[in-house]
Amino acid sequence: MTKKVSSLLLLMFFTTVALAQPKNPKFKVIAFYTGKSDLAHISFVNEANKWFTEVAEKNSFSYDSTSNWENLNSEFLSKYQVVLFLDTRPEKPEQREAFQKYMENGGAWMGFHFSAFALEKSAYDMNWNWYHNTFLGSGSYSSNTWRPTSAILKVESKSHPVVKNLPKTFKAQPNEWYRWQNDLKKNPDIKILLAIDSTSFPLGTGPKANETWHSGYYPVVWTNKNYKMVYFNMGHNDMDYEHKFDDTNKTLSFTFDNEIQNKMILNSLIWLGTGKKVK
Repeated sequence: MTKKVSSLLLLMFFTTVALAQPKNPKFKVIAFYTGKSDLAHISFVNEANKWFTEVAEKNSFSYDSTSNWENLNSEFLSKYQVVLFLDTRPEKPEQREAFQKYMENGGAWMGFHFSAFALEKSAYDMNWNWYHNTFLGSGSYSSNTWRPTSAILKVESKSHPVVKNLPKTFKAQPNEWYRWQNDLKKNPDIKILLAIDSTSFPLGTGPKANETWHSGYYPVVWTNKNYKMVYFNMGHNDMDYEHKFDDTNKTLSFTFDNEIQNKMILNSLIWLGTGKKVK
């Protein structure tokens, strides 16, 4: 390829990207991600970046993403109305402080699946009390279902903008569902929006007995009344784990391959970007 042709292709690429961003966006979204280690999380991040880019263009907001967590600072965040954590959380004290100030000063946040994970003496230690106990309310991770399977979810707060015009129950995409240390029902600041419906049980296939749930109450989408935020437990695609050492890395299910679930996520983004806190 000649230098001239290469330069032309680069120009065409950046022009296409520029055209995909609206000139006067309703609001601006920035997504942070790590995209390493877990095949399912990497698959989700790739899928999410593609999906959010497409819906941003259709709905007149802008969407950017970055794997550089050093960008999680006050100056950078001031350019955006909504922050997304696609798979992890910030680890450095100055990044955490910048995010907390952003949220306390009216910023908005959406997090998925592993972004809420914390476990003592793990690579994601339980060492950020404000985020896990005050902001999310969930505390540390306790356990999960396995293998990634679909669940029937029920709407728990019909009047909230996130679940506007959703059916009372619907089938979610396959996911690794989390159980948490704290009982979110007892937290007056937390509004549970979706929980696993009892018709889902037994949920999970094992092989370990504790990886299949037979009863209980499990919130999967919620918000904190003191902030503009939504957490989704979704974000773990099913993978071809049996052949992961063959480098197939095949994704067997996609989080955004669900019309109702997608509507809820888009509802959330529009509310976070343009709405007010809901008490």
